[in-house]
Amino acid sequence: MGLSIPMSIPLSGAALRAGALEVMVLGGHLLLYPTGVCQEKVAARPPATRPPVLLLHGFTDNRSVFVLLRRSLGAGGRHVEAYNYSPFTLDLRVTARHLARRVEELCERTGQERVDLVGHSLGGLVGRYFVQRLGGDARVRTLVTLGTPHSGTRVAPFMDAHPLVRQMRPDSEVLAELAEPAPGCATRCVAFWSEFDALMTPAGSARIEHPDLCVENVQVTGIGHLALPAHPAVIAAVRRALEGPGLAAVTGADAASVA
Repeated sequence: MGLSIPMSIPLSGAALRAGALEVMVLGGHLLLYPTGVCQEKVAARPPATRPPVLLLHGFTDNRSVFVLLRRSLGAGGRHVEAYNYSPFTLDLRVTARHLARRVEELCERTGQERVDLVGHSLGGLVGRYFVQRLGGDARVRTLVTLGTPHSGTRVAPFMDAHPLVRQMRPDSEVLAELAEPAPGCATRCVAFWSEFDALMTPAGSARIEHPDLCVENVQVTGIGHLALPAHPAVIAAVRRALEGPGLAAVTGADAASVA
C-alpha cells in the first residue's frame, strides 16, 4: 500500500527547500547531541493504559534526535522512552537481541503485553530484525520506520569498512535474512520514505517490500533524511499511524511550515 504526504511547494524548488531544511535540522541536532549521549534513566511508573512507545535512533546518532517526536507522542498521555544502543555496535543483529531484552523489561514495567517501535534510519532496521527474525512480533504491535534502508542503500561506498554500513548494503546477509518468508508476522509496519532522502540510494529503498508483512509505505515529499523525525507533518502522521491502520495523507496546509 502506498500513501503520500504532499507538500504545497513547486517541485522545481522542493529539492532546494529540502536541502535548506536539512541544514537547519543538522545545526539544531548538533546542539542537542550532547544531551542524548547517556542512556536515559528509567523510572518506575504506574501501569500504562496504552502500549508504550520505544524510539530507536540511527547510525552514529543518539536519542536526542527524537526530542520533538517524543514530546508530541507523550503529549497524548502515551508512555514514551528512547533506547540508546552502543556506538561501538558492529552487528545490528546483536543490537536487536539487546532490544528484545529492553522490550521485555518495558512490557513488565508498564503492565502491557505489546509495545510500539519507532526507528529512524538504522534504528528501523534493528526493529524490523527483532520483529521478523527474533519473534518480536509477539511483543511489537506497530513498527514505524523513518528513512530506513529496507532494501539497502549504496550511498557513501567509502564507508564500507564499517561492519554496520556493510549490513545496510543491498547484498548483505542481514537484508537477505529479512527477505526470507515471515508467515504469520503479527506486527503492522509503516515505512516513511522520501525522494529527497540523500542517504537512501535509491530513495525507494526505504520502502518495505515483503509479501508476508502488513505494510503501509508512506511517501514524504520535500523532506530529507535528517528532518524525518523532526518535521511536524511527519510527526503528526506518526501519531496517527500509532493510533491504528488507515493512515491519512497530510494536506498542504498541514505542511505549511516548509511550504
